[in-house]
Amino acid sequence: MTDTPRIRTRFAPSPTGLLHIGGARTALFNFLFARHHGGEFLLRIEDTDRARSTAEATQVILDGLAWLGLTADAPPVYQTSREARHREVALQLLEQGNAYRCFATKEELDQMRAEAIAAGRPPRYDGRWRDRDASEAPEGTPFAIRLRAPREGATEVDDLVQGTVRVANAELDDMIILRSDGTPTYLHAVVVDDHDMGITHVIRGDDHLTNTFRQIQIYHAMGWETPRFAHIPLIHGADGAKLSKRHGAVSVLEFEREGFLPEALCNYLLRLGWGHGDAEILSRDEAISLFDLDGVGRAASRMDYAKLTHLNGVWLRQADDARLAEDVIRRLSENRDLTLDDTAKARIQLLMPALKERAKTLVELAQSAAFLARPLPLPFEPKAEAQLTEEAREMLAALAEKLADTEFTAAGVDAALRAFAEESGKKLGQVAQPLRAALTGSTTSPPIDATLAALGRTEALARIAAVSHS
Repeated sequence: MTDTPRIRTRFAPSPTGLLHIGGARTALFNFLFARHHGGEFLLRIEDTDRARSTAEATQVILDGLAWLGLTADAPPVYQTSREARHREVALQLLEQGNAYRCFATKEELDQMRAEAIAAGRPPRYDGRWRDRDASEAPEGTPFAIRLRAPREGATEVDDLVQGTVRVANAELDDMIILRSDGTPTYLHAVVVDDHDMGITHVIRGDDHLTNTFRQIQIYHAMGWETPRFAHIPLIHGADGAKLSKRHGAVSVLEFEREGFLPEALCNYLLRLGWGHGDAEILSRDEAISLFDLDGVGRAASRMDYAKLTHLNGVWLRQADDARLAEDVIRRLSENRDLTLDDTAKARIQLLMPALKERAKTLVELAQSAAFLARPLPLPFEPKAEAQLTEEAREMLAALAEKLADTEFTAAGVDAALRAFAEESGKKLGQVAQPLRAALTGSTTSPPIDATLAALGRTEALARIAAVSHS
């Protein structure tokens, strides 16, 4: 009796562009599945497209995965470093008779394709060198190596998401595994790498399903055990069309710039195509505990940015205040109109528990905190300017005198404001709204007592004086 191999999954992006949201979800599902089963999650950079693969794009992928907290259990494997091994397997298939040399020229292949299209047939290689001897080709003619695919029967995938899917072998042609310049094709390289890396489960987008039938034929030809496949549906826009820039942010680092927390994005992506009862808000540990492939649906998911934003607000309110303050300070440091000295930073940290209650993104959070670092004179929103009538300015001057002798804690200023309102025969809101405008330049802010306490006595009185004496 042999031991069941330890589960190993992999995320295998091509560094020809950004890490998109669909790729991020694929990485997440691979990560969670491996962690749930006590296995390993690996990363392979499929950089065989030399013309389009860049070091910058590779770094963007690595940065995106790091931001999402999807850490691989080993250093990444770069596919280009394994070309010699890919060639070795192709030549082994050739030697076994499971592959053959194809001397068809580009012109012949183009004509073959054109004739098939004209006849309404799918363009496929017609197998003209499948049973011919290589000696029939003119000496020195370049050749590719093609897999000798089975012609009879069907190739079947017992997919963990899609169920059993099969295709007639007559529909598949003999694919090239080694080009005439000696470079391996992508479909061949992936099989060799997955086998050598001991991948037990290939979890990827269902746009790869047609590739899987061809890749299984390589496994069979080499006598290798086939991994289990799970093809997950793609993510579409709200209109059902393929997700693109017109729907909103698409790349992972765009979501970071727009102020989303990685745990919120991961939580949202987890629930996009996977479910466990009514569970909505799931931590990483809870996700690892619950995730398995039987919860993945077969239908394409639709990206709902409003739902993601709502979920992000939930995670913001749960987030550590010091962490949020650090992010807000970093974002505000890009604004040259602000004075981000140690005093302003301390104000932001002090007011963070109240600031985060209303914000849905880190961008909103930074915008709501900006007033804490603004030098005088403050810019005023039109609605705030309207609050500062002559009567209100006179009231604020009187209020300042009371605040000057007040203990500057949230409780202390709250008591002083209530006492002032009662003494002057006003409702608390009639005092608080002009005061909020004077302190922040806006009509919205955290509770006025917490705002005063965060600004501190000196700054608060200076801001009131700037409007009551103008």
